Parts: sequence; structure tokens; C-alpha cells
Amino acid sequence: MSNLKSDDDDDYKFLRIIDAMASINQKVNLIGVITEIGISKQSRGTDCCCTIKIVDESNASSGISVNFFAENFEKLPHVESAGDIIQLVRVVMKSHRSGVNVLFDKKFSSFAIYEGREGSKFTPYQVSSKFHGRDRDKKFIAGLRKWTVSHRPETASSDSLSLKDIKQGNQSTLICKVLHVCEVKDGEWMLFVWDGTDAPPVNIHTKFDEEFDNPLPLQLESIPLSRNVLCKFPTVGTVLRMTNSNCNEKLGLHLLKPGKWVQFKNINFEVRYGLWCGILLSKSKFSFLPDDDDHAIHCRRTYEERAESKWDRKPFTCLPWPSKVTDTDHQDVPFVTLMDVLTYPEVIAKFRCVVRVVATLPGHPRDFKAPCGTYRIRLTLEDPTARIHAYIYAEDGVKFFEGYPSIDTMIKKHNALLGVEEIDDADSDEKPRNPPWVECCLCSYNIDETDVWGSIRYRIFDTTLVG
Repeated sequence: MSNLKSDDDDDYKFLRIIDAMASINQKVNLIGVITEIGISKQSRGTDCCCTIKIVDESNASSGISVNFFAENFEKLPHVESAGDIIQLVRVVMKSHRSGVNVLFDKKFSSFAIYEGREGSKFTPYQVSSKFHGRDRDKKFIAGLRKWTVSHRPETASSDSLSLKDIKQGNQSTLICKVLHVCEVKDGEWMLFVWDGTDAPPVNIHTKFDEEFDNPLPLQLESIPLSRNVLCKFPTVGTVLRMTNSNCNEKLGLHLLKPGKWVQFKNINFEVRYGLWCGILLSKSKFSFLPDDDDHAIHCRRTYEERAESKWDRKPFTCLPWPSKVTDTDHQDVPFVTLMDVLTYPEVIAKFRCVVRVVATLPGHPRDFKAPCGTYRIRLTLEDPTARIHAYIYAEDGVKFFEGYPSIDTMIKKHNALLGVEEIDDADSDEKPRNPPWVECCLCSYNIDETDVWGSIRYRIFDTTLVG
């Protein structure tokens, strides 16, 4: 493909990337394999922009970046998979401090994107408005497809993290599957991603008496996802919420397609309200991975093995077994996840779970009983898959607390359940808490026959707080 050109049209030719890099400020035609895509965003002006990286056999390792500008997100390239082929016509070579790159000028440049797999059709799945294809393009596309079979560009980084390994503060690479994309506020979008592993549990920083006025949220989005959406999610492994770092910066997250395996680069992780959140930065990049990518295959296989196992639905970090803070009456019943509970096909059902109790309402054991002496408490439970509210009421409370112990005993049990350190400090509830993994039995029921699914509640039963 050296200085590729047609036999009868001297103006119609593709330059190799290495040759184009010497053609500064000139308009050139390029064809290359896409290895990386930047997050689409609103530019400082009125345009939308994104950056992609392409390679060919002349520059297979480093490649070159192509900067696109368009009137809206829809006119930018929508690459379906790393390894696809892009044809660029009349783009301009530019030199900057960071090196040479390519400028796609919306006034006169055009592009077409083709599937990269050998044997695919020669019809592009996306073209810009000014693009005019020619029959002779086919031989260049076929040549690149043949080259990628033996020189498949590296798409998945060897230094990528799993969700089980994420930490705050470090920019990281994450390979995951996009499960869902939704608009959480006007112009602000959120991704829901998953790789089959459990994100690590984090410390809880809220005070006990804050739960009434500022309860820990069950999710980061203001409006919870519908049951129909949740039922499409895997029931094992953390579903990570991912959004942009600057809510005033408009990103084209809505263009990401659910069901795709994606490698995100240069992203951060934060803990918000005790829940992990992925943070996309202006310099974040991504690349779609094919379904047969080795990493994607490994994630699916690991998930399937875990989902089919009778006992492996427990959180990774509680292995081999949860703490002895609680005990249940049904030791022969396998554990399920809270996502199993939320998506169970029947309204009334019973479950056994391994969870952390991250909050109680009321926040102090002295208020756990009504004036008539009946227990009534709301617990906030979490596992790697979800958070829910579960209630302890009346005789279930007697079972849970082993009768009506003294207030000092209740406080001790409460502290053990919520991960409060046993220290002689009046401000102990202000210190970070690390609730232990405990087992419990849950029962689901509904309180409104006219809204069966919307009125589902959960209560704890046949569970004892040993302390």
C-alpha cells in the first residue's frame, strides 16, 4: 500500500501514514485501521469534536490521531468496533508540539467507515455527507483487512483493571461491557458498565443520626432504573455507574451502544455516598472490542461459572465465608445476590443473602422500638450488585435481637453490625465504618394490589444478630 493510487486518476490516491506525516498543511487521503476513539464532546465553540487513532502497515505501533469537528454529535464518526477501517478524504496534516496529527475539516473533508473483518461487505456502515465512494476503494479495504488478520492491532491493554481492583485517585484503564445508557439530568448521561467481578467494599462515613434527614441513597441516579431495565442486567458482579467529571461539559455518552465491550482509558474512580462511580475525563479515550476479544471471553466464562455455582454468588471479599455477626435458620439454602432479589419473577418469595448493613433508621438502638414496645427498624443493605431497604418488624425483631436485651447490649450489637470500632470515644459514630459481611434471610411482599411490582418491600426474618 505504498503511495497507493488508481491507475487512471493521479489525484485519487491514499498516502501511507508514515508518508503523510511529511505532508504538513497539505490535504491528503488516508485509509487506516481504527484502534482508539476519544470521548465525543462539545468543543469550546459551537462544534462537537472527537479524536480517533488509526494505524496501517507503515505505522502499526504508534499510529496517528485524527481530530474531527462537526455541527452535532450525530455527524461525528460512530465506530462500532476497534479494528474497523476508516477512509479519510481531503484531510489536512497538522504539526503541533505533541507531534503530527490529522485534521478533519467539516467544510471539505469526508469519511467512510467499514467493518474490519475479512470477508465483510464493502458497503460502509457510516459515511459523511460529502463522501463519494468509488469501486477502486475495495482493493484498499480488502488489503487492510488481509493485513489485520496477521497484524491485528493491539486493542486491549495488558495493564487494564478489573472492577475488583479499582482504587480512588489513579487514572486507569478498564475493560467492561456497557449494559445501559440513560439521561439522568438534562444533557447529562450515565453509563452502566460491568465485567462480572465485584468492586471492593468501601468505608461508610455518614453519622448514625444523619440517616433520617440525609439517608444513604440506594443508587447514584436520582430516579431509579425500572424493573424492566434491571431484569436485563447480570445478577452477579458490580454494575458500575460512570459519568463525566464536569457536569457542565457536554459529552456524547448517548452514542455508546449497550451490549458492546469497551476499553476505557484515562478514567478515574470515586466513592460517592459509599458507592463506586467511574469518572470520564476530557482526555479519556475508549475503543470498542469485538465479542471474541480474549478479555471479553474470559469475563463471560468467569461469570457463567460463578452464576451456575451453588455457592459462588457470595461477594469475592467475604470468601471463604461471611462473618459470624449474624446467623440464619436456613443453612442449607444457597445464597443469592440482591440483584437476584430485585429481579426475581415472583412478588412473594424468600431469599438468603450475604450483605453489609450500611445504615439503620432509626440511627440509635434506643429508638428501635415503638412506644408500645414493638420493634420497627429499616436497614440499608448492600452487596456488590445493589442496595435495598429491608425492614425488621415485631416478632422478627425479637428473633433478630434475641429478645429485649439491655440498651448497652443493643448498642454493642448495633456497632458490630455496622462496623463501628470498639473504642472509648464519644465521637465513635463520626469515624469511618467498615460493616462486615453478614448473612440474612429476606422475604419480599407487596403493599398495594393495584401496583404490585411498584410496591414491593423486603423484610428480614429467621435471622439472629449474634454480635
